[in-house]
Amino acid sequence: MTAMPQIGRGETAATSQPLISLRNITKSFSRGSLSVEVLHGISLDIHPGEFVAIMGASGSGKSTLMNLIGLLDRPTSGSYRYDGREVAELDADGRALLRREAFGFIFQQYNLLPGSSAAANVELPAIYAGLGREARHQRAVELLQMLGLGDRLDHKPTQLSGGQQQRVSIARALMNGGPVILADEPTGALDSKSGAEVMKLLRDLNQRGHTILLITHDAEVARQARRVVEIRDGDIVSDQRIEAAGPQEAAAPPRHTATRPRAAGANLLEAGRMALQALRGNLLRTLLTLLGIIIGVASVVAMLAIGDGARQSVLDRISAMGTNLLLIRPGAPNMRQSGGVTATLVPADADALNGLANVTVAVGEYSGQVTARFANNDYLTQANAVGAGFAQARDWPVAEGVFFSDEDVRNYVPVAVLGQTILKALFDPGMPASDALGRYVLLNNIPFQVIGVLEAKGASPMGTDMDDTILVPLSTGILRLFGQRYVRTITVQVKDVTRIDETQELIRQTLIGRHKAEDFQIRNMAAIIQTATETQNTLTLLLGSIAIISLLVGGIGVMNIMLVSVTERTREIGVRMATGARRMDILLQFNTEALVICILGGALGVLLGLGATALYAAFDKPVIYAAGPVLLAFGCAFFTGLTFGYLPARKAAGLDPVVALATE
Repeated sequence: MTAMPQIGRGETAATSQPLISLRNITKSFSRGSLSVEVLHGISLDIHPGEFVAIMGASGSGKSTLMNLIGLLDRPTSGSYRYDGREVAELDADGRALLRREAFGFIFQQYNLLPGSSAAANVELPAIYAGLGREARHQRAVELLQMLGLGDRLDHKPTQLSGGQQQRVSIARALMNGGPVILADEPTGALDSKSGAEVMKLLRDLNQRGHTILLITHDAEVARQARRVVEIRDGDIVSDQRIEAAGPQEAAAPPRHTATRPRAAGANLLEAGRMALQALRGNLLRTLLTLLGIIIGVASVVAMLAIGDGARQSVLDRISAMGTNLLLIRPGAPNMRQSGGVTATLVPADADALNGLANVTVAVGEYSGQVTARFANNDYLTQANAVGAGFAQARDWPVAEGVFFSDEDVRNYVPVAVLGQTILKALFDPGMPASDALGRYVLLNNIPFQVIGVLEAKGASPMGTDMDDTILVPLSTGILRLFGQRYVRTITVQVKDVTRIDETQELIRQTLIGRHKAEDFQIRNMAAIIQTATETQNTLTLLLGSIAIISLLVGGIGVMNIMLVSVTERTREIGVRMATGARRMDILLQFNTEALVICILGGALGVLLGLGATALYAAFDKPVIYAAGPVLLAFGCAFFTGLTFGYLPARKAAGLDPVVALATE
């Protein structure tokens, strides 16, 4: 921060180098196809330590001249040198830096930020100068105390009188210690007493070494300066010194030291603080904007968790049937299945396949409905006549007892292994499974001895109860229960899944050799699982895409709200630029506001999504909690803030300071 200049004894304004030097300055404004020239070749020198009043009627061009001197606007032509340096050579950031270090603005309408306290308004220039939080607050307190507002530090502008607001404006102008104070009609909106106090403050500042440029239309106010420049219709018509004000001493030309740039983290931290303050200023609109992001993120989290859970549930059910299985069904590959039996597979086919390479076991199967009875309990269920290798092929061990053997199959032994559902339906639900062993159940009035009880398997991929079954030897079942010589299915378990396609072709050739025709179909469970996985992935992607679309809609809402915010806060943007904010500072602030909305919305959306998922899981529905969907949803919210906040932020950063300040 530039130190406040001291009075240089013995050097007069007339002999010192001009601090501000204007030569042939013109300014034109375009109105449609017409160009109106407001300033006509103004030439003016202002020396360090002067107190100059630029006086003129409304429309004379005095405010335009002040805007040019304060670098809020650019001249159409002419030369403007500040402290010997040509201002036209500066880019937008260079002009902002010079405004920040050299000038302090006092506006007729005060231009205080309505949502900020008196101290926060005073601190504003120091934020862009890179002064630390504690240091700038301490300096703001000192300035306000010096101006008699020590008891009004936390008051908002609406809680202050006009004179107090103007003092806050003066304190803000002094915050960075700039040598030049530009006061545009500082007493115009004040009563006579407050106006006199403000003029006294300006004279005191001049005595301390500040160069004062006072813009006024009031001749009485102008006479309190040491020099009066009268402008009329864009031309200087008189320039006189007021000797009655006493001899004037000039300050030495100020030396401007560029403020130390803050680290990027500090800039982001300050932008985050200002963003939160701005969002609190319109809480209801902020909450409504958050709602769109919250719903979008919650949808992504919940839908992906539910979708992944549903996919895994289906895959688990298919995998429960065996991932290394080949299922052989009767009928040609292109033949439609009817309700009856296609008699092309026989038990001997399974026996032939058992001797092939890479085949662990091949089991013939035939199923049908039977009525099971024990004591007074009747139950309609599914009976499966299977080979002895069925438990191994389907990875379905017995919980109690034993499974029937190859010898049982060869000898047509009437034994049965019960599923858990059958056990509970026929016997006392509280009875141990071991107590059912050795008892006889009637299947279609044919007695079968219970020798085993299967472990619980659960639902099939189609949702049917796999435990609602009774297993009997293949020979006994097809002869005594169903009266058939054929099988409905041959299940083949392979040893090496990586060779399953090779084994499938070997089986195909073997059966064609036996049947002299391809009157069967082979289904590869590994291929089925892959297809099911791809299908479920597609469905999950579809759900996620729908959720992301809702997040996109929320992002568009953020952009719309930020555009409205930029429009509503145009004057605020002008004030920030007048106090030294660069375009990057404005861009960062407004983009940070959008980012803060999306980050808050993303965090709340993640919590809501996880809560909705937990509620869904409470109803025994399958869900999978994973970090991936959460990070994806939050990342989408983050980049939504960056993307949709950029356009409004760029619009704000591109505003011309003088145009922004003139906005009502």
